[in-house]
Parts: sequence; structure tokens; C-alpha cells
Amino acid sequence: MPFASPAELSPIPKAEAPRDCPLCPRLVRLREELRIEHPDWWNAPVPAFGDADAWLAIIGLAPGRKGANRTGQPFTGDFSGEFFFTTLLKAGLASGRYSDQPGTLHLGGAVVLNAVKCLPPANKPTPEEAATCGHYLEAALASLRNVRVVVALGQIAHVAAARTMGLWPKAKFSHGAEAVAADGRVLLSSYHCSRQNTNTGRLSRAMFEKLFERALELKCPQ
Repeated sequence: MPFASPAELSPIPKAEAPRDCPLCPRLVRLREELRIEHPDWWNAPVPAFGDADAWLAIIGLAPGRKGANRTGQPFTGDFSGEFFFTTLLKAGLASGRYSDQPGTLHLGGAVVLNAVKCLPPANKPTPEEAATCGHYLEAALASLRNVRVVVALGQIAHVAAARTMGLWPKAKFSHGAEAVAADGRVLLSSYHCSRQNTNTGRLSRAMFEKLFERALELKCPQ
């Protein structure tokens, strides 16, 4: 049975890249190699996941090799997914249970995007690849008309979000940094919830949970 297209799985189908997006040659080569090596994996641009009416957009870096690149759903199937989704469950932004397969969780009020939609070699996209994929992020945020808070996970996602929101280069990256765009949307930045950051203690669960507590405060300012 053929795979679905990214648009068929997305809450914002008009903003999605085609399954065989040709724009980044290095990412295309890796995608084609993995389609031969693992024909049962997703191996395509990963679509947005979550609520089309979301007030909160969360922007990750790029699909993980055995995570979203395998499953077709952001943060699903790798270590960072457990850390990420259990935090959303605790914050009341998700319901269900986390699994290494899609379909067990639902998001309410939140949507997850990636700065780069395809798997990059060694999980490191080039600046040119991030810039090329930027128009998909622009289209996604333009489609999400109710978004008031954008959480960026890691510096690459921060730069991509800041550019899209008209905040770059003024908005500098640090964990917990906040910047307000001209239209009132708030960019809230965090260290990425990668194993490298969480295993070293650079990002703790308490720090990550506090970040989403702050996002909820920004949704409903006193």
C-alpha cells in the first residue's frame, strides 16, 4: 500500500512539502538511500502534528532518523519524544499516552512543526537547508491564525522562527528567552530536548516543564 502524502496527515495541508520535495540535494540523497534500506519507514518530509486551531506552535529542529523519519510524526519514536510528550501531557496540552508509534496521542491547543522537514545527515542541517525549508515554516505559521505563542527548541529552530516572525537578528537565543513580534506573538526559546542536552543536565525536566508553564501564562496574561 502506498504511503500517504504529508498533506493527508497534516492539520495544515496547504502548508506542507510534497512527499518527494526536491529542494535540498543532500537531504534528497539520504532520503532515497533510506527508502531502499528501510522501505517500511516514512522517509519523507514530516508533516505538522496537532491542532489546526492551536494557540501554541512548537518548533523542533528536524526529524530524527529512527524517530519522525521512521514514523512520520514529529518527536515520535526516539528518546526526545518521551521527554517531549510527557511534558505536554503534564501541561495539559496533550491527551492519551506516549508511544514509539503514531496514533496514541492527541494535542489540544498545540501544534508541532520542524524548522527542517526532512532528515539531515548526522541530525545537522546546513544553514542553506534551513533557509530553503523556511518558506514551509512561513506557510505553516501563516496558516495557524490562532497562534499567540511560539516555542522554539534549540538555536536552529530559534533562528528559523525569529526570521519568520520578523525578530531576527534582534532576538538572541538562550533558554527561556522571550521576544515579542510586531503582531504581538511571543517567541519563547528553549534548549532542545535531545539526549545530549538532557543526559548532561543542560536541560532538566523541571526546566522544560517550567518553560511550558510560562507559555501557558503568556496565553492568559494576568
